[in-house]
Amino acid sequence: MGRWEPNARERLSRAALELFTEHGYDSTTVAEIAERAGLTKRTFFRYFADKREVLFAGQDGLSRIIAEKIIGADGSASPLEAIGAGLEGLDVIFADERRQWARQRHDVITGNDELRERELLKSAAIATALAAALRERGVPDLTAELAAEAGNLAFRTSFTRWIEPSHEQGFAEVVRQTIKELQAAVTHI
Repeated sequence: MGRWEPNARERLSRAALELFTEHGYDSTTVAEIAERAGLTKRTFFRYFADKREVLFAGQDGLSRIIAEKIIGADGSASPLEAIGAGLEGLDVIFADERRQWARQRHDVITGNDELRERELLKSAAIATALAAALRERGVPDLTAELAAEAGNLAFRTSFTRWIEPSHEQGFAEVVRQTIKELQAAVTHI
């Protein structure tokens, strides 16, 4: 693969995940990632601040999509229904062809304390974005915070279900199922 070929970001991401899976996150260097991708370290740093960011790039886009869909949800939707609409909108990111990559990414993250901590920060940022979008819909602060935490749980649960090898449903369908289960559970508390 030549250095001039397009999709450097994708090539770097793919190379990094391959190496993290083969040798472990801590044992993989930026130089090795760049070499595997057929690029230079300098090119790597044009796209990512460090090797950790290969796994977490796109977080802002994720939060933006969710917020836009929550804000645009039907006016009669409850806060949890609006969050469901927001999470269903992520099916453009969590398409079937990304499922294997997502599984591998998840395995790398769960095997490393530093990455699990970063994943928790990402999760907190998503909850903040959920609450802000609900507030923009006119939902009172406390209700927005509680619904955002429930929505964040729904997101994490849906993602975990979606990457299970036995799951073949699309991400939006998994979200719908999870939201229904969450609503039923809350009703019985």
